[in-house]
This record gives sequence, structure tokens and C-alpha cells, in this order.
Amino acid sequence: MFKYEEGYPFAAISDQARLAEKNYTILPDDYLNLEVYTKDGERIIDPDLELNKELTGTNNNLTRPNPNYLILPDSTVKLPMIGYIKLGGLTIENASRLLEESYSKFYNNPYVVLQYINKRVIVLGATGGQVIPLENENMSVVEIVALSGGITQNTHSENIRLIRGEEVFLVDLSTLEGYSQSNMNVESGDVIYIEPVPRVLSQSAQEVSLIVSTITALTTLLVLILSLQP
Repeated sequence: MFKYEEGYPFAAISDQARLAEKNYTILPDDYLNLEVYTKDGERIIDPDLELNKELTGTNNNLTRPNPNYLILPDSTVKLPMIGYIKLGGLTIENASRLLEESYSKFYNNPYVVLQYINKRVIVLGATGGQVIPLENENMSVVEIVALSGGITQNTHSENIRLIRGEEVFLVDLSTLEGYSQSNMNVESGDVIYIEPVPRVLSQSAQEVSLIVSTITALTTLLVLILSLQP
């Protein structure tokens, strides 16, 4: 059953979540929020639409651009002033740097804030940090864990945490009972932390597994040789 947990290190988890989002790779059908600032902190992207007037030669029906932009199937996106640019396949951080270079043609030392705004869940811990898009409103904890790589010998399946705002719930997927009690739907913005097995223990388990496999193979070979003797 999910249990409320107090005293959890929210600050450290938030830092890891921000890092995971920076490393998210942009895909077609993603929506991005774009803000461009000067080095002094002034928000730009032609705020007064003067450049737009100059480029189009008209003052009619000018409206401020929508800050949310869709990545098209060919991985490009149409952005104010710079037009179509390919961002698909880049991480958020690398795309931000590319856009800073593009907007530097119009502004001195621009600073870009680029965010992925689709509904998503962030998975941290043993998976290394991933952003999992929510394909529908009924995705469960188990589905998200599976999409992030699933339960392996490097994960503590009995010690998974769902972080929602300032609440933390313990999830146990090591037993059928734990699975049935923990299989609830996630919400956009949730963070799932899968505790990793310490590296030393993981390596030891792999070494033991290799030794057991070797002994089994040698035993099988010995039995086969003895069975062939007259």
C-alpha cells in the first residue's frame, strides 16, 4: 500500500529532476515553451513587434506570438523571427544553446529558457534520470517503471517512491500483493524514484552468477563425458 513518508529530501530530488529535464531529447509532437531574455533580464522575442512590422511591412492585426510551439513530424519547429529550425533529436540544453546562437543575429547575448511542457513523469535513481511522456490519462506506476527500463538486478523493487508535490508514497513491486496495492495512476509532474542497488553488491551478484554458470557448465560437461565412457 502507498504510505505517506515524512522527512524526504525534496531539494535533492528537485535538483535531479531539473537535470533529467535538461537531458530530455526533444521528439516530434512535443510542445515547447520558449522565452528569450537579454543579459540584463529583459524578456524579448520582439516584445513590441517592431521587427515583425519591419519584416512584413504591415501594422495590421499584429499579435504577440504564442510562447508554446509544436515540434513537427520532420523534427522542425517554427519560431518567431528565426522561422523553421530543427530541434528534434536535441536535448533541451543543446536546443537552448542552438536557439541562443540563432537569436544572437537579432539581439546581443540573448539568454534562452526552453521547457518541455507535455504531460510527463520524471523517473530518477537506478534508471539514470528519464522524462516519460504521458500518452494518456490512465498510465500507472507499473507502466512508467516498465517504460523507464523496468525492474532489474540493479534496482530495489521493494523501495520505489512516488513523489507528488510535498507528499511521498512508498511503492513495493517485489511481491504480487505489493503490485496489486501499488498499481495506481500517475499524474503529470509526478517524480518516481527507483532506489538502485549499490554498485559493489550489483557487481558481486554478477560475479556470483558467472561463477555459478561456469560450475553448472563444467558439471554438465563432466556428466556427459562420464556417460560416454564404456
